[in-house]
Amino acid sequence: MNESAFVAALKALADTPAARGLEDDAAVLSVGGQQLVLTHDTLVEGVHVRADEDLADVAWKLVAVNLSDLAAKGARPLGVLVSHMLGDSDARFIEGLREILGEYDVALLGGDTVRAEGRRVWGCTAVGKATHTPAPDRRGARAGDAVFVTGTLGYAMLGLGDRASGSRADLAYRRPRPLVAEGIALAPHVTAMMDVSDGLLLDAWRLAHASGVELALDSAQVPVADPQKAGECMRWGDDYQLLFTAPADAALPIAAARVGTVTGGPTGLSLDGKIFPDAEGLGYRH
Repeated sequence: MNESAFVAALKALADTPAARGLEDDAAVLSVGGQQLVLTHDTLVEGVHVRADEDLADVAWKLVAVNLSDLAAKGARPLGVLVSHMLGDSDARFIEGLREILGEYDVALLGGDTVRAEGRRVWGCTAVGKATHTPAPDRRGARAGDAVFVTGTLGYAMLGLGDRASGSRADLAYRRPRPLVAEGIALAPHVTAMMDVSDGLLLDAWRLAHASGVELALDSAQVPVADPQKAGECMRWGDDYQLLFTAPADAALPIAAARVGTVTGGPTGLSLDGKIFPDAEGLGYRH
């Protein structure tokens, strides 16, 4: 099974409203009059991070990708639980964990350790509290909304070939910065929101299908790190920017580029008028 088929098979088990049909970045659980936001991500050596990656960078990225999911729901992080596969450079993992927890004022609540042969695997569960009710959903985009994205796409892609230089691209790949404050600021204004982890085009396709609308994007309006590689910048992923829809006349509290429009056309994605009937070739798929 690929990821899409596996998640589709799981949907019958996830019949609580908190699971949001397994179509969102995180679960949103109502507890005592408040909304808790929960998410989990896994990193695998040789798949999500290079086999010789500094484990301080691995720890940073592990927590960052989870905080990015919370950001997409406008949630304030409360804490994380981390699983670590013991091996070489464990102290560096702890150092990277210390750095990102301090940077984002997040508590370490617990986790698990294991020792085994083969590729190392790390997991993180992040817990946050929604700052706006309802927490933004992927399913709320409406015909007539505008489509926006924060930041510039493609720096992480360029960073893969600019290793350890300390450049903007290198840091975008090794030390992604989840947009927690930006997500909180946007939450009251958006109709749908998610983070860009697997590429703008694939994630836009997912948002469109979750909402049952068409997202019509204009590639000329998408901010990219290298205009000569615009297509790759929109597909590569690891950007951790925020993709969202909002009324076209919304007074947004942060800077974002308008990159398209939500239409009443067939559910899915179009780019410069070209319709993509499925997700093949749009971005990173497991």
